[in-house]
Amino acid sequence: MTTYVSPLTILIATLLTHNIALTYLLGMCPFISLSKRVSTAIGMGVAVVFVVVLTAALNWPIYYLILVPTHSELIAYIVFIIVIAATVQLLEMIMERFFPSLQASFGIFLPLITVNCIVLAVSLFMVLREYTFIQSVVFAFGSAVGWTIAIVVMAAIQEKLRLIADIPKGLRGPGIVVIASGVIALSFMGFAGMVGV
Repeated sequence: MTTYVSPLTILIATLLTHNIALTYLLGMCPFISLSKRVSTAIGMGVAVVFVVVLTAALNWPIYYLILVPTHSELIAYIVFIIVIAATVQLLEMIMERFFPSLQASFGIFLPLITVNCIVLAVSLFMVLREYTFIQSVVFAFGSAVGWTIAIVVMAAIQEKLRLIADIPKGLRGPGIVVIASGVIALSFMGFAGMVGV
């Protein structure tokens, strides 16, 4: 049995010191590819928040109310992935209907949310850490918003760098993103004494 961690502590930790993109380096493919423009980064962040929170809210009761009582925890990965795929399909249908231009700007990365390791990692972390339903939803929300903050900050940095800096050819693109991510991660770790989960 793990010790109880307050939802507020979980939220602050997932936003700063345990930022899922900057601490665990999860979700790097869309992070690197979609952090070129702030508007695209915000749209992708909102989509990730929607998918991560909804899948965590669905996967928690499925795991604890169906899989655990029937001793079927072995198939949790498969069930989680099915729920994630269904949630992303729902998001695609909503965006196609109401936000077609935003959907077009995502290109292949919208359906790739299905295999974005953040979405599955949140569901696995909630099981491994034995979070309650409220803790799981707060953890999912904080992790997704933390990832969104990271990608938006990175997009803002890249937009500014294109205007004011002459980046060496070998560092353009993913190279400068990784370097800037390290600097941002170090600044977020300045909050390490405040919280820990």
